[in-house]
Amino acid sequence: MLRDQIRNTGAQVARGWDLLRHEGPGQIQFWFIALIVGIVAGFAAIGFRAAIAKLQTTLYGTDDVTTLHSFAETLPWMWVLLIPAIGGIAVGIILHHFTPDGRVRSVADVIEGAALNDGRVEKKAGIASALCSWITLSTGGSTGREGPVVHIAAMVSSWVANFLRVDGITGRDLLGCAVAAAVSASFNAPIAGALFALEVILRHFAVHAFAPIVVASAAGTVINRLTYGDVTEFTLPGTGVVEFYLELPAFFILGLVCGLIAVLMMRAVFFADDLETALQNRLGLPHWLRPAVAGLLLGGIAIFYPHIIGVGYETTSRALTGSLVLHEAIIFAMLKVLAVAITMAGRMGGGIFSPSLMVGALTGLAFGLIATGLFPEQSGAFTLYALAGMGAVSAAVLGAPISTTLIVFELTGDWQTGLAVMVSVSMSTALSTRLVDRSFFLTQLERRNVHLAAGPQAYLLAMFRVQGVMRKPTDDAAADEEACLRMIEQGLFVQASATLEVALPMFDRSGVAFLPVVSLEGDENAPVLQGALFHVDALKAYNKALAATAEEEHS
Repeated sequence: MLRDQIRNTGAQVARGWDLLRHEGPGQIQFWFIALIVGIVAGFAAIGFRAAIAKLQTTLYGTDDVTTLHSFAETLPWMWVLLIPAIGGIAVGIILHHFTPDGRVRSVADVIEGAALNDGRVEKKAGIASALCSWITLSTGGSTGREGPVVHIAAMVSSWVANFLRVDGITGRDLLGCAVAAAVSASFNAPIAGALFALEVILRHFAVHAFAPIVVASAAGTVINRLTYGDVTEFTLPGTGVVEFYLELPAFFILGLVCGLIAVLMMRAVFFADDLETALQNRLGLPHWLRPAVAGLLLGGIAIFYPHIIGVGYETTSRALTGSLVLHEAIIFAMLKVLAVAITMAGRMGGGIFSPSLMVGALTGLAFGLIATGLFPEQSGAFTLYALAGMGAVSAAVLGAPISTTLIVFELTGDWQTGLAVMVSVSMSTALSTRLVDRSFFLTQLERRNVHLAAGPQAYLLAMFRVQGVMRKPTDDAAADEEACLRMIEQGLFVQASATLEVALPMFDRSGVAFLPVVSLEGDENAPVLQGALFHVDALKAYNKALAATAEEEHS
């Protein structure tokens, strides 16, 4: 009897483990794992934020990092110039030794991991990237902390997913939980944190993922409030109300303006990256010096305009409270775009969300000052335009209108002007998505030939290697070897290392039922027959993957 009980208990444990690995998101037990992941990711986000503040205080000598640029105005110009350059040297050395491509990992890599790698991200390069982003943000790099925080959270979830050996669906849900908790802990924004994970990272709103992600997001928020109290990132003055019907069209126009500014900001980053790469290759500059050159350029700008240093929350707050005049808002917005482009093109690390908040607030303030100046009797407070602009630019950059609208509300605590913000956000994202590949992150991936913007029907083909789908010569119903050799002589074949993304268009062009699969060996790279890829087999694999993706997204 005892032996039977032990056997039955062991069978139940095995079934429970299998249930956790393959059907975890639908099980209450998974919520406890989500809670633990959320707590760890939340503390990681808070720790990263505290580490930035500590190093900034040490280097710049200020006790209040929220007023960093005001304090930097009092420092000797040489110190303001050298701190970012020294930070760039440290970043370059770290990236040179610990990353294969000298590139900092960020949100785009987390999106790629969710779509193509069962919710996993790189760990060695990720740790090096977190260290580089910490140094960048602490030494005056003009980026934000949300990018590294999201990737740190993804490393936490990847470790848990690998430890539990879960499948792709559960791995992605764990990733969503970690990201939601990290964003919530970093910004005290529980609703936006959950929706950011769904809208930006997982890129679906499946019901099975919602509950555990909300649990993790709530955990991250609790950690933030235990650390900093129940306070918002920005404090607004009394903004009044929108003069509806008369003033609302102005917010439509503001949305279009912000959409163009967001596109300009994104393209400036990509143009600067291409330009720096071309100059680096032409001058033969070592890769590890690239961040140092960027840091030196930033330091040179910061001598005259320290507003570009760091995440820029002080300048953003001044824009939201109307403490800047028109020419200041315009100049600071232009300089911030330039500084972000230099920082990111210099491979220094950090995210783009916080800079987009600053640029958006400055754009909205400038627009509001002009609009209320032209039509004072039909206008409400001009600071409303700063709030709407902040949401509109950041939503267009992130490609996340829902979560960005909510995070603007949660960062400011102002829920009374929702319609104005929503109108501006909708117009900016509608325009920007026609001019870039949906968002800054998806455009980054597109530039790396990772085609996620078009949806799973595009990127799933790249997940299947021809070698894994082909029929070998020894398999049943294999292709005729002589026919394969004749096709190879005609140049009609596909390499074993290729993907279905390459093979399926060849079927469409040639109209054949199968393609010989070869490997290129020898000094002359002569093709050696490995098997044959049948059109029907390729379509079956593709359709199966599409069905699995649809099932996950609608479950």
